[in-house]
Amino acid sequence: MTDVTSIAIGDLSALTGVPVRTIRFYCDEGILAPVRSAGGHRRFDPAAAERLRLVRRLRVLGLGLPAITAVLAGDRSLDEAVAAERTALDAELSALAWRRASLRAVEDADPAGRAARLDLLAAVQDGPRAHEALLDFWRGRILAPVPDELVRMHLELTVPAPPPDPTPGQVVAYAGMVALAGDRELFRMLRERGRRNAERVVDEPTLLDGMREAVEMAMPLVLAGREPEPGPALDHFVAAHAAGRDERDSPEFRRELLPAVAAEQDPRMRRYWALHGEVAAAPAVPGAVVLWLIDALDRGVAAPA
Repeated sequence: MTDVTSIAIGDLSALTGVPVRTIRFYCDEGILAPVRSAGGHRRFDPAAAERLRLVRRLRVLGLGLPAITAVLAGDRSLDEAVAAERTALDAELSALAWRRASLRAVEDADPAGRAARLDLLAAVQDGPRAHEALLDFWRGRILAPVPDELVRMHLELTVPAPPPDPTPGQVVAYAGMVALAGDRELFRMLRERGRRNAERVVDEPTLLDGMREAVEMAMPLVLAGREPEPGPALDHFVAAHAAGRDERDSPEFRRELLPAVAAEQDPRMRRYWALHGEVAAAPAVPGAVVLWLIDALDRGVAAPA
């Protein structure tokens, strides 16, 4: 580089509007690579001006120096760096929205119950960790070998994602779900029942697929406010369990099936599905429909022959 074609640091500052001290900092960080003149002064290639302008634009958008360095070095595309920054910003905004809704939920609470609500919300901390706690609860209930895709689908149906901009009521409901998932006695009871069922189930994928179809059949009935009742949806639900156990539907099988699924009728699980509906802002969620089917089975078994 010659003095004729190179740019002095002051001229580079004037061209780009970046203070000299900032340019020196970027040099120290390896973002700009000057050479030294005979007198020991920093001199820059003319392309440094455009490089510095790009750095300035990316800094205004909030990108950190490591991300900018990766872009300039060609280790990461500009699209990738911008997308990563947007994803990080989305996470920050979601965390702020959760905090805002939590604070509002405490403000809205009745003074007598404000301490309890504060304890409930403080135990949850934020949406992502609350979500992971619920995932752990449901993963721990899966005891039979199940394909990964079915596990993913099952978790999507049982664990709602934290709303990106929750209402105070949704935050309280989500915290309530996490509190239920943290009930060790409930978890032990459900897991023990699951262990017993796993010993009898020989085809878990067929069982889960049949239950999904039964839920689809029963959903319109639940949405219409129908009481749990016998019918094709219940028959399909029982048939799914029978197929999963390599048995056949019969009055005797239904009597034996009821204790195997009755754990879901626990008041705490009823509460879980009610809270799930509040979080999802849905009139009925699949878990609540399964509970409706179990209640229908219970009524059918209890009915006189």
